Amino acid sequence: MTQNVDQYRVQREPYYRPVHDEIELYRAGYEARIPMMLKGPTGCGKSRFVEHMAWKLNRPLITVACNEDMTASDLVGRYLLDKDGTRWQDGPLTVAARIGAICYLDEVVEARQDTIVVIHPLTDHRRVLPLEKKGELVEAHPDFQIVISYNPGYQNLMKDLKQSTKQRFGALDFDYPKPDIEAEIVAHETGVDVGTAEKLVQIAQRARNLKGHGLDEGLSTRLLVYAGKLIAKGVEARAACTMTLVNPITDDVDMRDALDTVVKTFF
Repeated sequence: MTQNVDQYRVQREPYYRPVHDEIELYRAGYEARIPMMLKGPTGCGKSRFVEHMAWKLNRPLITVACNEDMTASDLVGRYLLDKDGTRWQDGPLTVAARIGAICYLDEVVEARQDTIVVIHPLTDHRRVLPLEKKGELVEAHPDFQIVISYNPGYQNLMKDLKQSTKQRFGALDFDYPKPDIEAEIVAHETGVDVGTAEKLVQIAQRARNLKGHGLDEGLSTRLLVYAGKLIAKGVEARAACTMTLVNPITDDVDMRDALDTVVKTFF
């Protein structure tokens, strides 16, 4: 399997602006081979952080976008039929365990509970993955680690991790950065001047105050970057903000009017 490792490596350093001591804490968790859980709102930098740490630790990274239709076989592997007969194909979790990659399960609570439990033997002292259909027990590579992420703001009784899963992980909390740091990130990622980045962040701050009062979620840093990229390309600021900061997050006419008013305050 070693010949496949390089295709999973992060080739260039992903930009990540530390907010607290998350880099040091994650590194310590990785060195202790503790499975990690990243919790925070959508678009606040969780996935970018994992990519940055994979690059920093020089480890391959295999990312799985979890969904409600994902089965255990989608993770561990299955038998396939081809012109030569039946052959086994490893799933992403199995590949990661074999080659010593970081396996990142993004929005893990979107997966069914009977799918999630397959990670349990890999997240305790055993560090093994039973391939029941194949009759094989895969011992995880010494460098292997599981990282999961989810947005606690979306959780309810029907979509949450069981305690038997949660208590297998160390956890890092993520949130949108402080305004000055977020403006620095937006400016770096888009090429707009700091003044424009600060205005975009101020719009986001106002919109985030509406969470739970008409908005299910606040404006993400990701959306601010989208707006900044359009502005940097010459798109008029109000049009860029309407396209990226207003239209995607709500269809409610009154809420759109309120957000448009906020945009006009700054642009």
